[in-house]
Amino acid sequence: MELSLSQDYKCLVKGLNTWELPSDLIPSELLIISEASFPVLVNKNYQVLIAASHYGQGRIVVLSHEGYLKDAKMAPFLQNAVKWLGHCEGYTVGVHTSVECLASMLCDTGIDVQNVHHFQDSLRVFCTDAFDSTYAKQLIQFVKNGGGLLIGGNAWQWAKEHGHKVLGDFPGNHVTSVAGIYFTETQADASSLKFYTKIPKTPILVKFGEEISQDQHQLLDGISKLDLSECGILSPLLVHGALAFPLGLHPNFACAVAGARYGRGRVIVLSQEGLLFSSKLFPFLINAVHWLKGDQTGRIGVIPECENLFHKLTDNGMKCSLESNLTADMSVYCCIAYDDSKAKQILEFVAEGGGLLIGGQAWSWSQQNPTKCVLTGFAGNHILNPFGISILSQGVKKGLLFDCPEPGQKSYHFRLAMANFFEEVKNKSGKFLRHWQGKLIKDYSAFLWISTRETPIYDSVHRMLMKVIKKTKLPIVNSHEPFFKYFCKSILLCLASELAYVRMDFASEIYKSGDPTSIFHSYSSAASVNKEMNLTSHSKNGSLVQIGCHSDDLTVYNKTARAPVVVYQQYLDKPYNSISSLWGGLLYIIVPHGCSLGNTSVNFTGAVPAPYFILGKTSVEEWKNSIRHYPVPWGELQAESIILTVPAEKLQHLENPEPVLHLWNEMTEAIAKLGGKTSPFPRHERIVTDVQISTGWMHSGYPIMGHLDIVDCLLSEDKIRKNGLWVPLQELGRNQQCNAWEFPHHTTDATCNIWTVYVHETVLNISRNDAHPALKPKERQKRLEEYQKNGASLSKWYGWTALETYLQLQEAFGWEPFIQVFKKYQQLSGVPGDNDSKMNVWVIKFSEQVQKNLVPFFKAWGWSVQKEVAATIAHLPEWKENPMKMYCHEN
Repeated sequence: MELSLSQDYKCLVKGLNTWELPSDLIPSELLIISEASFPVLVNKNYQVLIAASHYGQGRIVVLSHEGYLKDAKMAPFLQNAVKWLGHCEGYTVGVHTSVECLASMLCDTGIDVQNVHHFQDSLRVFCTDAFDSTYAKQLIQFVKNGGGLLIGGNAWQWAKEHGHKVLGDFPGNHVTSVAGIYFTETQADASSLKFYTKIPKTPILVKFGEEISQDQHQLLDGISKLDLSECGILSPLLVHGALAFPLGLHPNFACAVAGARYGRGRVIVLSQEGLLFSSKLFPFLINAVHWLKGDQTGRIGVIPECENLFHKLTDNGMKCSLESNLTADMSVYCCIAYDDSKAKQILEFVAEGGGLLIGGQAWSWSQQNPTKCVLTGFAGNHILNPFGISILSQGVKKGLLFDCPEPGQKSYHFRLAMANFFEEVKNKSGKFLRHWQGKLIKDYSAFLWISTRETPIYDSVHRMLMKVIKKTKLPIVNSHEPFFKYFCKSILLCLASELAYVRMDFASEIYKSGDPTSIFHSYSSAASVNKEMNLTSHSKNGSLVQIGCHSDDLTVYNKTARAPVVVYQQYLDKPYNSISSLWGGLLYIIVPHGCSLGNTSVNFTGAVPAPYFILGKTSVEEWKNSIRHYPVPWGELQAESIILTVPAEKLQHLENPEPVLHLWNEMTEAIAKLGGKTSPFPRHERIVTDVQISTGWMHSGYPIMGHLDIVDCLLSEDKIRKNGLWVPLQELGRNQQCNAWEFPHHTTDATCNIWTVYVHETVLNISRNDAHPALKPKERQKRLEEYQKNGASLSKWYGWTALETYLQLQEAFGWEPFIQVFKKYQQLSGVPGDNDSKMNVWVIKFSEQVQKNLVPFFKAWGWSVQKEVAATIAHLPEWKENPMKMYCHEN
């Protein structure tokens, strides 16, 4: 049954509206780490003073000082706590003599209370201080089987008197840690307490570093680097738990080995199962097993799939058994991360003191399950998420040496990075390391998916982010107020954007705090606004919904005039879906290649109409009177084979889109014809304009991207016919390039312009001499002479020079041979991948098409024509009009 922690919290604070603690008591800060635990009382610094949790069938409430169990001021809360712990009618509460004052406070409520000298199984609720671990094992089973435990203790004073490590040695932690609540030795401020109507936030970090440092020291004894070369591709680990820590870090902060404490037990995670058998990693594995075993005496269980590990451990003198079952008499369980059937059993095994050694990668699962989230769908993460370590979907190259963090030294950890970042935003502390930025944003993007339901240990991170957003305000980003990559507010904007994508419950708060090989199917009735949007769909073909008209990524730039990424996609894997984006944008349904929407209907709510004109469907009158005036940022014009996405303000001045769209039909028909393809295109080409793009003035892709200053040219029939449209047509030509007849890098910027010249001459009636300054006869001749001056060399054959080769062929034989050759290439298979072989195939195909021996021509251009190729076409007539004949003797 799914827990409702909010309802639990309401029960615990029922009837309260303020907190008043004894002023003479100094409590210890509590640490909560389990998904079933939650804070009840925190101070102004979010230190936890009272916490509660579920474990097994039972419940536990922990107070940070034993005196709170004896003070009359706490009576209303303590009565609520006991009722919540009992959660049934007619039960008996046992009050240990260490807190016997509590009995009288409970008797007033009619609860059956007994003063007891020791724990008794017959009780329903047991109340005690936290200084005696005599009955620790019995208490754990008591709670697990449905009992309730109310416990309080002051650990900082105990630590001062005993000099022991609190997390592992404090008696109360022997019990409460199983439910994910720890007493710490840190003193907490009990003044200025605030009552919260909902579960309060908890701190991202709690100070207890010394014990973690000791764990790292033991695990890495004698080891400075981890050699992970004897395995397959790794997956990076997300180390996000308060008691989790990295053990092997790549220089880019990717973690491949990590450890964690959880409850009474310990965990080691390896990011590839092959590492469990690695001889180069064996010294670490021996350290790891000893650390996992601790002072336990049970045998080490190894699953049959890890038989090599079993033999290595037994050869090293360790008592092991080879079996699939996990049993209570084991001290350590060794397994792989691909079976979650024992996830609950493993969690309890570790919580109650067992050690877990587990290995596995998630990148292959992610490739096989592209529509699923690795944090919630991958079996290994069902086991590992609660321990504060998760396996991510990316791959990390094998054959790497990973650095081992020096114990006590500051190294990357998600919670540390997040806490330091918040501190930097608020106080400019200088603690946040600039080179952690990219890693933090990626990790937060993944962390968001661990739990999308109410889980306080995760939600507190999001709520702390919201607090910072509200306090500092999200920045406006435009050309006048640019985005600076390493500025704190820019990082804040990226984190807020990720939060808005995933957590709809936080999205509306964010909007109030700021200023705001697939086919894209546009929806004229939908442009997302800055709020949550819902849609209903019964599509089961892997379709996605996308907010944003392009995925052009500016992440590599230090300064940008817009946010680096302004697109978000989500699979339509449920009948009812919610989606949100900080940036808003046009909405699209993306259909995988080879699939069809068919008669699928998609209903949107929470969206507004966008200007959208479809040639042949949309009424010009309706466009003039209403559609073009829709008050949104973007709009689209659709012709038969192309869609233009431009700022809506530009469309408001366009009286009639039909003339320019008819011209675009002519141009795209010509593009298809030259390539030997049918028109209209199987999918629309797209041109999208924005204030800044990732490279150049325009660049090819899907969609083609361009700067805003190209918009007027795209939308004006007169300007296109008068001045031409070189760069947009060049990028459309680039999208036609085919690997079989494309010779990178030589022709990357050359063959695309075959289409540019063709459209200018056949559609726009603009000759090549006038289409571009570089094609004026004098410029062409000058380049040719310069190229041939010291002998033709392919090292200089690229760009305009390479285009000249194709122009000479066209001027001699016309456009038809190109059309036919391109058409034949569509049926061609088995073309070699190297440039030299591909160029020889082109020599054969074009020579055969024009029925001339073109070998001398291509040799004059510096092409390396193979003897076999020359012999194949030697029977063809000589090309007497060869314009390169004067250079043939040099080759």
